[in-house]
Amino acid sequence: MLLLSGGAGTRMGAPKHGLEHPTGGSWGGHLVRVFEAVFPGAPIQVLGETLPDRPDLPRLDDPREGPAVALRTWAASEAPAVDLWWIAACDQVRWTAERFKEWTALCESADPSRTHWVMAMNDGHLQPLGGWLPASLRLALAASPGRSLIALAIALPHLALPSAGEEWADVDTPEERDAFENKGPSRS
Repeated sequence: MLLLSGGAGTRMGAPKHGLEHPTGGSWGGHLVRVFEAVFPGAPIQVLGETLPDRPDLPRLDDPREGPAVALRTWAASEAPAVDLWWIAACDQVRWTAERFKEWTALCESADPSRTHWVMAMNDGHLQPLGGWLPASLRLALAASPGRSLIALAIALPHLALPSAGEEWADVDTPEERDAFENKGPSRS
């Protein structure tokens, strides 16, 4: 897993990765718990700030030039030897272990050879974050000149799977945060 935890948090009043998740711990820590429930013991890297409830996780500094540059920086760095990386953003706080298992199974069946960046097409929008990136594409990602996530995604072999679900909705504003917290997230 690669968790993007960069960002200054100016819209939220504090960095998103450290905000308290209604199920406990931080937003970033919630995503780590979801990942660990499905893949116990698998490598995790944090790209950006340390998670307050998981300071033990290895991290790489975010150059603070946007998520595309951060991903290219990560792709050019050393990383544990794994076949696939789940690239998650710390504001995709609605993931549950059950939904993550379903998404992972769908991705595996769509790309059994693990040669594509498998991502969601949600509500007509390509969602590179939350997708699975094969380690074999890291060098191509590092060399890509793209300055947006979409430019990076379409420059590489990729599959866009139609996917509906609230887990794809980022929480980007204080109003979205209030709605998320007042709705009560799934506890799975």
